[in-house]
Amino acid sequence: MLTRHGLYTFFLFLMMTGTRNKNTYNRHTTSTNRCGKKRRSHTRASFFHRYPRWAWWLGGLGVVALYVCFFYYFFVGPFGFRWRAIYGDAKYPEGYEIRGIDISHYQGDIDWELLQNAMIEKCPIRFILIKATEGTDRIDPKFKENFRQAKEYGFIRGAYHFWSNKSSARSQAYFFLNNVYLQDGDLPPVLDIEHKPKDVSLEDFQRDVLTWLHIVEDKYHVKPIIYTYYKFKTTYLNEPVFNDYPYWIAHYYVDKIEYTGEWKFWQHTDAGRLPGIKGYVDFNIYNGSYYDLRKLTIGYEQD
Repeated sequence: MLTRHGLYTFFLFLMMTGTRNKNTYNRHTTSTNRCGKKRRSHTRASFFHRYPRWAWWLGGLGVVALYVCFFYYFFVGPFGFRWRAIYGDAKYPEGYEIRGIDISHYQGDIDWELLQNAMIEKCPIRFILIKATEGTDRIDPKFKENFRQAKEYGFIRGAYHFWSNKSSARSQAYFFLNNVYLQDGDLPPVLDIEHKPKDVSLEDFQRDVLTWLHIVEDKYHVKPIIYTYYKFKTTYLNEPVFNDYPYWIAHYYVDKIEYTGEWKFWQHTDAGRLPGIKGYVDFNIYNGSYYDLRKLTIGYEQD
């Protein structure tokens, strides 16, 4: 049996043993933490000092450049020139009274009753240019309906062919003629050309374009209209022979067209809004009077 003195001695021994173990553990833990901190600090310092400061600046600029490219490609590029229109700053050139639009299947089902009375900057819509064909195997799904309705509702109408670099000029011309039947009072046929193939010389490309124009001109006895943007015209179609044709120039959101040559039509925005059309539609102006526009149509001289 333990005496009172024995119990006291036993508890005192346990307390001293516990305190010694605790101090030993704390010293060990502190030493471990210090080593860990030193090791982590040394690793972090080694990583940051592995490359010179200019390399870090260069890498940072590269990351920023990638971010800008990413943002432009996915958020700016798909909308093209529409940013100014989104913020209500679409340019409507002043000093022109003859307004029109161009349409395709992208405009969907059009309410022609509403469109008939629509206005662009307090000016009525006088003409509508309609996509008809593309390449040698594509007819716009809405062409026949749009072409018929435009005439029925009293608009001066026209039809355009979208140039393809994958087909010959001759086959494209005959494909257009076999699917589009223009009448007196319609605008001359239109060639929409926006891209030059990289593997074709400029001389051969210009010869191909002239082939299409000549074939279609022989059919209707009027010079076709050439649609393109002004930089394409000055870069690839700047030979004097192309200046004999009427031009429809695309140049968006500016007060004044930068193309200095003669032009008949100006597509000044791709983000117009009109009653009867869901979504965006291209707005155009004619460079002249309504009388001049009528004179441009097929068969006018025979009236």
